[in-house]
Amino acid sequence: MKEWYFEYEIQVNRPGLLGDIASLLGMLRVNIVTINGVDQGRRGMLLRAEHDVQLERFEQIVSTIETIAVKKFREPKLRDILAVRHGRYIQRDADDRNTFRFVRDELGLLVDFMAEIFKQEGHKLVGLRGMPRVGKTESIVAASVSANKKWIFLSSTMIKQTVRNQLMGDEHNANNIFILDGIVTRRSSDERHMQLVREMMRMPTIKVVEHPDMFVQQSEYSIEDFDYIIELRHHPDEKITYEVLEKNNFMDDKNQADMFGGFNF
Repeated sequence: MKEWYFEYEIQVNRPGLLGDIASLLGMLRVNIVTINGVDQGRRGMLLRAEHDVQLERFEQIVSTIETIAVKKFREPKLRDILAVRHGRYIQRDADDRNTFRFVRDELGLLVDFMAEIFKQEGHKLVGLRGMPRVGKTESIVAASVSANKKWIFLSSTMIKQTVRNQLMGDEHNANNIFILDGIVTRRSSDERHMQLVREMMRMPTIKVVEHPDMFVQQSEYSIEDFDYIIELRHHPDEKITYEVLEKNNFMDDKNQADMFGGFNF
């Protein structure tokens, strides 16, 4: 079965317009998998048909309908699937097309977006920017659960400071999601931890780096190595500043060391 994404903008919002389009699809034996409004005055559909010619005929006919303007007709991209599922497009940076922006109220959309990335096979490097307590780590874990993947923290401050220097048993499995905190890893003086990070980066699996800009400092990696950069804010105008982040991590490390001590294993 061939799946396609169809998006149109309403030019004349007359009664029965959607019914006419659905009837045309039905006559051509094309199934509507999902339908939703994706923007003001726009509808998106995921379509499925047994043969390409059915979709080609639909495209030819629908392009002649004057009451709508066809905006997209293509194999569905991840953003298309999520737009139909959630009723809106994910915001993408105008200058860097690999950077996607979310606010805390959109955590459900963010988790769904990352889960779809996590379901893919092979190497993917994902960077996640955001201020403290905005929901970065929790979103990664939730997306891992949604994708039915096991998550492995290489470095983290989620509960207390964690710095791993070895993997055990099935943790080497390429089906796992590897998570590290770029600030904690950058400040680590444990060469065994850095060697583990380099080993993980070579594995054909999903890697998620919180604070990627700090991670690439004084390392052999660059921002261009990341397949996706995700920015999560409390509100759209919030600035992500690393001075505050480093200070916050330092205080967290000090308090955790005083109360519990850090994990290093």
